[in-house]
Amino acid sequence: MKILMILDHEFPPDIRVENEAQALQNAGHEIHIACYTQKHKPDTDNYKGIIIHRKPISKLLYKSSVGCLRFPFYFNFWRVFVREILHLQKFDAIHVHDLPLAKVGWEFSKEFGIPFVLDLHENWPALLRISDHTNTFLGKLLSINSQWINYELKYCKNTEKIIVVVEEAAHRLGNIGIDKKKILVVSNTLNTDSFKMPSASPDSDFLTLFYAGGINRHRGLQYIIKGLKFVKSDKKIRVWLLGSGSYVEELKKIASDEKVIDNVEFFGWKNFEEMNEMMGKADVCLIPHQKSDHTDTTIPHKLFQYMYAGKVIATSNCLPLARIVGETQSGIIYQWDNPKDFADKLTNLINRPGEIQKMAENGRQRVVEKYLWDFDSERLIEMYKSLMHG
Repeated sequence: MKILMILDHEFPPDIRVENEAQALQNAGHEIHIACYTQKHKPDTDNYKGIIIHRKPISKLLYKSSVGCLRFPFYFNFWRVFVREILHLQKFDAIHVHDLPLAKVGWEFSKEFGIPFVLDLHENWPALLRISDHTNTFLGKLLSINSQWINYELKYCKNTEKIIVVVEEAAHRLGNIGIDKKKILVVSNTLNTDSFKMPSASPDSDFLTLFYAGGINRHRGLQYIIKGLKFVKSDKKIRVWLLGSGSYVEELKKIASDEKVIDNVEFFGWKNFEEMNEMMGKADVCLIPHQKSDHTDTTIPHKLFQYMYAGKVIATSNCLPLARIVGETQSGIIYQWDNPKDFADKLTNLINRPGEIQKMAENGRQRVVEKYLWDFDSERLIEMYKSLMHG
């Protein structure tokens, strides 16, 4: 099949999109990706055999996407762009990544009589409920959450297949009336072909806690910092925070107020190689997300990267994270907004060094047995086989 993927951000990078595109390509399909660019990248490109079509977008038009359900400017940009591609080439399926452009994908699937696949990386309405930009006065005017809920329901009902990243997301869609038979779980599991094991190892003089990702309020790092003063350890605890975001200065203030500023280091954004090397030096990797409708229905790639690298996980009790870490016995699970619970669980772990080693081994083994991209990619390939013959 010749498949047109529609992606409303820059590509590359996007680990999930790349994994899916390459899996389908390896199965004999021809993959094209339509995406915008703000970085003056070429209009057409070949990335590892994936054909990329790009259209420059202005910052103003990009920012209008938050209000796309009320004002058509963003949709119109994509309609013009995708039509240009479809007039030059014929495709057998349209695969839209994430909810916002579902309307555009569905319109073209109907016009050209080809299947429409909706790939939901996130619980989009729930994400918008917690995002900073939609909780401003202007954001609330432009992005009305009830409209997004209705939009999701409409286009999930109008698609041939829906892909989600975790079982909890499939259950959520089933509970709002979507046909469970057309929902497929293709998770953010580890592709060992593109993951390099860190060469560094932990420093025995420290207990190093590691976090990499966006630094915003809903990431939950404030509860980690507030819990540090309760942790009992013979070793000095250091917390390494890699990433950037709107909450960095507030976290620095919290660390200062809690008198743990000497234990917390902010490194800013690091590229994957630098991040990977620092992760190798960690004893415990943090996934401290605030629990919400969003984090209860998604899973980050880094969970499986950490497990495969033999790192103990400390995670908040978001449903998919707690389920997988609990099932694999690869780390500790604490109440997301309770610094003392985090500290008690970490102290208990520190006092059982044999348990740390056992958890590390459990995580790596379970990734190899169950949480590899090889297994998820097969489900994706089989789904497209059914579309091809269906």
